[in-house]
Amino acid sequence: MKKLFGLLAAALLPLMGHADEMPRNDYPRPQFQRSEWKCLNGQWTFCFDESKNGTWKNYAASEGFDGNITVPFCPESKLSGVGHTDFIEAMWYQRKIDIPAEWNGKKIMLHFGGVDYRATIFVNGKQALDHTGGSASFAVDIAPFVKAGEKANIVVYVQDDTRSRMQPGGKQSDRLESYACSYTRTTGIWQTVWLEPVAKSALERCRITPDVDNSQFVFEPKFYALDNAERITITVNDGKKEVACVSGRASNSATLIARIPKAKLWSPGNPNLYDVTLTVTDAKGNVVDRVKSYAGMRKVELRGGKFYINNAPCYLRLVLDQGFYPDGIWTAPSDEALKHDIELAMACGFNGARLHQKVFEQRYLYWADKMGYLVWGEAPSWGMDWTSPAAARNLISEWSAYIERDYNAPSIIAWSPLNETWQDDRDGQRARLTNDLYFETSRLDRTRPVVTASGGYHAGYTDVYAEHNYNHDPIAFYNQLVGGESGKPYVQHPKHSYPYQGEAYIIDEYGGFGWFSPKDNTPSWGYGQVQTDIEKFYQELEDITDVLLSMDHICGYCYTQLTDVEQEKNGVYTYARETKFDMERIRRIFTKSREEAKAHVKEILQKAGK
Repeated sequence: MKKLFGLLAAALLPLMGHADEMPRNDYPRPQFQRSEWKCLNGQWTFCFDESKNGTWKNYAASEGFDGNITVPFCPESKLSGVGHTDFIEAMWYQRKIDIPAEWNGKKIMLHFGGVDYRATIFVNGKQALDHTGGSASFAVDIAPFVKAGEKANIVVYVQDDTRSRMQPGGKQSDRLESYACSYTRTTGIWQTVWLEPVAKSALERCRITPDVDNSQFVFEPKFYALDNAERITITVNDGKKEVACVSGRASNSATLIARIPKAKLWSPGNPNLYDVTLTVTDAKGNVVDRVKSYAGMRKVELRGGKFYINNAPCYLRLVLDQGFYPDGIWTAPSDEALKHDIELAMACGFNGARLHQKVFEQRYLYWADKMGYLVWGEAPSWGMDWTSPAAARNLISEWSAYIERDYNAPSIIAWSPLNETWQDDRDGQRARLTNDLYFETSRLDRTRPVVTASGGYHAGYTDVYAEHNYNHDPIAFYNQLVGGESGKPYVQHPKHSYPYQGEAYIIDEYGGFGWFSPKDNTPSWGYGQVQTDIEKFYQELEDITDVLLSMDHICGYCYTQLTDVEQEKNGVYTYARETKFDMERIRRIFTKSREEAKAHVKEILQKAGK
């Protein structure tokens, strides 16, 4: 096992790629993939716009700015080639691109995986789109502004005001420097940019809903435009073997059902995936559009306060993953780095992650799907004023886009829009936001439970009551979590929270032990007293984890956290993804059986005279 961890850590350097290669050039949307596309990552020109006068200076028509930046890395990151970490409230990007002549007559979709926070897209000097939402992917058809066979000048104007409290920002620092659990900001383009030619009546998206109990997939296609003569055919393959094929008229109201005989289920231990091909043909049978996808036959639901995967109980052993990187900030240096993070977590014995205060890119979800790794989707809701109707509107619209984009991923087993909402209510606005998010999430996705607010002050509806507890004393931890005479579980802030109403209950943040080398003199932060005795650290970690495992009313845990992030040094691994501990011992702690944990907790209580 030690050799395995050493190999994983040593693998980090090759994950960086080479300077002469186009960065992040894997197809960015694995569940909706076309064969013809053009990656626009790499060198763009840029400039900061401190006075915010670029619009008046006609920067929209600029054919080149003075600076150079490597997309898709934000200007704050090392990999961007810029490394500017001060506040950036406005900036401009520019790049010229060739439009192939054979794309004539098609929609030319310009895709952005993520631009933080507001992006105005100009093509050949004309505004093509204005988009708001720092983590919501979006696209615009630039065919009305360009000619196939010629060059197009793309300019992107970015506005980002982290300190406004009107926009979701996640863990981006509202101070000049990073501090506590707030880190370096991300501004502008931070995910892949690409071009894709599609027919005018091509597929825009397709919802895929697995129905485990009836052994079938339900497909709901959405088209850019419709022609009565066109049809859609969907084939489902298990490897090279076709197991289902359904066809029907191309329609935005169509629902196609593919029954799968003896379906192979997707689960954490056995992540079976079916290959899916969606083909649109015209009246003569000519192919208009073809999209490659995949699907997992997976069901998630709550029963009796527990998570069930495919009708079997599943105890959640999650780790908090913030998705920050020393060189790319919010952007992984490579596709391999995304996969590597999951490998590191699974090597510790975790069966999934709470993707904390960040919308992870679709290629991360692809690897989670492939590897059988459970995840919670979460909004970067920190940084905004919970009680502001305007800020609430910004969060709800962006959150809805995340759900729509990632609905098909079998690895996602829950949605969690809010984290630690500390403000007291004002005119009922915080409760209204909580309930709006709950009902909007449930409306968009009835197949997954909603953890409306993780920790902090609870308000309104939720399917899962999620609390945080960083107590490191096992006896005190036990006494808090065991529940009182009322039989109701621990609520950290009962005077500020709606009462527990029998929902599934989870401790989705605990641990957070600060640990770093005595030779490390850089500023450090963690929960509780920073531990310096390694044996005491292992014992306390084992004791409090066993307390959680021993309690039948708790459906799982989430340990803080997978890696250190800047000054927060409470990860299982360092920020550079190097090992910090005896990883065999760490794995034994997080994979211990609940029966063994109960026996250990009984011994702890007996020694304490309980």
